[in-house]
Amino acid sequence: MTSPVVIIGTGLAGYNLAREFRKLDADTPLLLITADDGRSYSKPMLSTGFAKHKDADGLCMAEPGAMAEQLKAEIRTHTRISGIDPGHKRLWIGEEAVQYRDLVLALGAQTVQVPIEGDGAEQVFPINDLEDYARFRAAAAGKRRVLLLGAGLIGCEFANDLTLGGYQCDVVAPCEQVMPTLLHPAAAKAVQAGLEALGVRFHLGPVLTRLQRSGDGLEAHLSDGRTIACDLVVSAVGLRPRTELAAAAGLQVNRGVVVDRQLRTSHANIFALGDCAEVEGINLLYVMPLMACARALAQTLVGNPAGVNYGPMPVTVKTPACPLVVSPAPMGREGTWQVEGQGSDLKVLCYSADGQLLGYALTGSAVLEKLALNRQLPPLMA
Repeated sequence: MTSPVVIIGTGLAGYNLAREFRKLDADTPLLLITADDGRSYSKPMLSTGFAKHKDADGLCMAEPGAMAEQLKAEIRTHTRISGIDPGHKRLWIGEEAVQYRDLVLALGAQTVQVPIEGDGAEQVFPINDLEDYARFRAAAAGKRRVLLLGAGLIGCEFANDLTLGGYQCDVVAPCEQVMPTLLHPAAAKAVQAGLEALGVRFHLGPVLTRLQRSGDGLEAHLSDGRTIACDLVVSAVGLRPRTELAAAAGLQVNRGVVVDRQLRTSHANIFALGDCAEVEGINLLYVMPLMACARALAQTLVGNPAGVNYGPMPVTVKTPACPLVVSPAPMGREGTWQVEGQGSDLKVLCYSADGQLLGYALTGSAVLEKLALNRQLPPLMA
């Protein structure tokens, strides 16, 4: 019997790869293994659920049984891999050995955990998948005050969404501006102002040091001495690619699982894509690069080796209080920033010394110019 192509993970990366693979190969056995419940959903939608009044079931696009039928695949849910044996092309689920023809790691990224003192620490919720979202919604029922840890892209999206959903949001982060690794200060100021106009309160600079129960709620103590009353806490301090399984199998890892342009790891029959993968030194935790990788890898898996290319990869941030699209400059390319516009409608452009557009941040009505600007951008990885 032919050994299956095995995909570990049923998030956007795993399911999209399976779809692309089945377009090209209807017959090779396909096995997907996931530690969660295997429901198909779009992770970016987790930070739009409250404004849309959607619970976890409302965000679910298909149950695993329907996905198995659609993909002509076996899907094993709530299943953890205990090890990979690359030399014998097999993996272990407890004592059970599973042979594979090719193995794909679509493990995603896990939330960064920050240690918090106090008896309220169990009221801190990361929201990284559909099951996390369901737990948080259950905890948030009947509550009104949410403290968000982190002012990055995810923290700002949740602040916008929860405020639209009727919650009072305070954002605490040890930085001078929102989205510090992604945005020019002018664009960051416009986004923060938009969220503040919606009612979001920012506390930038301090960190949360202690979380104490106080009556029916919580008391958050900050490092600058301030105290914030809240009912529950969302942790959005960052994501870290899941590399432990690959490292234990002897595969090369850096920030992510190291892969070449064909998404091949340091072992010939093992591949990686999505948030867990580092492609030629680039680790992008966004949907567009993931889709490009799924299309390329599907070709490679059916015997047509294809290297992935990254064109411009603009990121649309879901902050309707101040619409935002960002296209960071390619790694290693230095440029000079120019700010055009005023108020919430800014066009912040990065130019090289010879006048080439390298990247941009567009806020407010300026987001309408993204398509024209995209045509001027260099590829992130040609």
